[in-house]
Amino acid sequence: MNKNIEIEFKTEITVEKYQELLSLFNLENNIFKQVNHYFDTDDYKLNQEKIVLRIRQKGENHFKVTLKSQSEFGAFESHVLLQKDQALDMIKNGFNTKDYFDDIDYFVTFRVSLDNYRVSTPYEGGVLFLDRCEYCNITDYEVEYEVGNYHEGEKLFHQFLEDHNIPFVQTKRKSERAFICRR
Repeated sequence: MNKNIEIEFKTEITVEKYQELLSLFNLENNIFKQVNHYFDTDDYKLNQEKIVLRIRQKGENHFKVTLKSQSEFGAFESHVLLQKDQALDMIKNGFNTKDYFDDIDYFVTFRVSLDNYRVSTPYEGGVLFLDRCEYCNITDYEVEYEVGNYHEGEKLFHQFLEDHNIPFVQTKRKSERAFICRR
């Protein structure tokens, strides 16, 4: 199991701003698809506790289950790589979180998938992500900035928004946005 702290800042953007940034950073040909398969209990206990549980699929054979819990200055993440058949079984039949993560014990089932068409580029000591998310017949766009230092990253992110004339719009986590249409 791998563990890390993810410090990210994000805002919703328009499709026009998304296209503009893709062009500005010359990223149009670097977009790749990843599918986030989200899990929760029947009563959405994890979501209520601001915990995200997902299996991320990249390509046909790369699967990783991630448990992500929010904190004031980032998110604690734990990851376990999965075999394809193992991941597909978990998506079909659900699983007990204790089998993968020591700190949490729930039986969870698949709730919803979100297709994320993502591109990334290094930016000011961090990584800038442009995402086009598709779920439940909805398409939305966001820019994320992932860094190692919260306070410095926050400053750089807001400067990026100002430099590119992007209004800051508080946005929900991808899992929350996808869950809305499945409840």
